[in-house]
Amino acid sequence: MCADEDEKEHVSESSSSPPPLRIDVVTIFPEYLEPLRAALLGRAIERGLLEIGVHDLRDWTHDVHRAVDDAPYGGGPGMVMKPQVWGEALDDVCSDRTRLIVPTPAGRPFTQQLAREYSHEQHLVFACGRYEGIDQRVMEDAARRMPVDEVSLGDFVLVGGEVAVLAMVEAVARLLPGVLGNPVSAEQDSFSDGLLEGPSYTRPEVWRDLAVPSVLRSGNHALIDRWRRDQSLARTFHRRPDLLERLPDGSLDKHDREVLERLRREAGD
Repeated sequence: MCADEDEKEHVSESSSSPPPLRIDVVTIFPEYLEPLRAALLGRAIERGLLEIGVHDLRDWTHDVHRAVDDAPYGGGPGMVMKPQVWGEALDDVCSDRTRLIVPTPAGRPFTQQLAREYSHEQHLVFACGRYEGIDQRVMEDAARRMPVDEVSLGDFVLVGGEVAVLAMVEAVARLLPGVLGNPVSAEQDSFSDGLLEGPSYTRPEVWRDLAVPSVLRSGNHALIDRWRRDQSLARTFHRRPDLLERLPDGSLDKHDREVLERLRREAGD
């Protein structure tokens, strides 16, 4: 669901950089989003490759208690976030080039493909819900003037949208031109070609009696590429067979199909 950040990846400057992606996050816990300014993303901000703004939803309240929630119509447990507050916040934060993203377990799945799509936007606004969620009319109203996506990080429930936003923003930002020191890193990620990424190794050659596969030490780049592809197919077959079913026609060559057929025989399918 999320990729490990390589702390050695560095931000590189481009001589003709496009305008930076602007990301705004509206939340009742601004401090939760502090990691957005750390490590790789922090360096991207410093280099002008990314702009991030975090806003406290309570700044748009007008009562002494700064309330952002109320009881749900129709009864039931919990509280629902009020449309008045969210409406004013989005009116101020959003622009004519905004795409609004609302993390919710009831949303469409967040994928690498969607992250890549978001990386081509000019302005993303994330609305972090809490309690039983945001009054649905907020999304309906926003959809009158901008694209609105309700997006799920996975088939589980969190206490709020902030954790999902941290993951999604990092997934999007690392795809921006110049953010990764080596752009090939993004091209070879899990899911980039519809498959999981295979295993990785570094020095020493032998560690606790476990050796690096000999093919990786062979210097034969064609064999190495084939081995990595086979490992990617095998890992996807065993861990995420659903991804194989969604591969577009023509994405597997003859050797790929032979590898998968062998894996099916070994699994007794």
